[in-house]
Amino acid sequence: MSVRTGDRVFDPVRRGLFPYLTRTPAVRRSASSVQVVILAAGMGTRLGRQEPKPLTRLNDGRSILQRQLDGLRTVLGADVSITAVVGYRSDLVMQAAPDLLFAYNPDFAVTNTSKSLLRGLRSTREGGVLWLNGDVVFDPAVLGQTLPQLAADQSFVCVDTNTVAEEEVKYTLDGDGYIRELSKAVRGGLGEAVGINYVSAADKATLVAHLDACSHEDYFERGIETAIAERGLRVRAVDISGYDAVEVDFEGDLARANTLLGGQAPNIVAEIA
Repeated sequence: MSVRTGDRVFDPVRRGLFPYLTRTPAVRRSASSVQVVILAAGMGTRLGRQEPKPLTRLNDGRSILQRQLDGLRTVLGADVSITAVVGYRSDLVMQAAPDLLFAYNPDFAVTNTSKSLLRGLRSTREGGVLWLNGDVVFDPAVLGQTLPQLAADQSFVCVDTNTVAEEEVKYTLDGDGYIRELSKAVRGGLGEAVGINYVSAADKATLVAHLDACSHEDYFERGIETAIAERGLRVRAVDISGYDAVEVDFEGDLARANTLLGGQAPNIVAEIA
């Protein structure tokens, strides 16, 4: 049961990445039925493109968005439910991926990701939700690392411990190994959040309430952080440092994404089932 992508070939059972995939069909279904929200409403002014940033072309010919969709469908299944939250030039995103569901943030020019995620979560059915920033380019094996938490319906934030840049969202842990702090202002951060996260069915209403209470300028991490501090939300840090994930804010990030991840389009040799 191997999958070949443009990044690497991985065997989930042999490499020990997804050992529970060999367990019961019910466990496999619980991971593959997750809902996905992609935050694609922003204007992406720092990258300096005319089109929405998720439509930025990579060296392999795909857009960032298409690469995300290919990875999600490779790991979670071709029929995974995906909603894109759109705003800036929404028609272009909708034309590029007409098979998705869509939620619209009409205030995209004056709000940050807390309000786009709020709209996205409110548009989903009951159950947990995996969400991605629309500008993160990642090896599909990153998603593989999250499958145990998805199957267990455990809220999490994907993190990279290889770097702790001052301008990125950083995190610390409490004594039980759960996220304690999560923001750009964190001091003594253990690593960076990479823009791939999950809220469980049980935690979703709490996160929605805290996102609703966020200011328009807040990133969604503020909603997570206040839910942790005020409601005891328990969020795991899933370490994906062994794989590549790049959030594209500037030209240098785009160059790095193309260097690390800009190979050929996925060639799936066997489905994960």
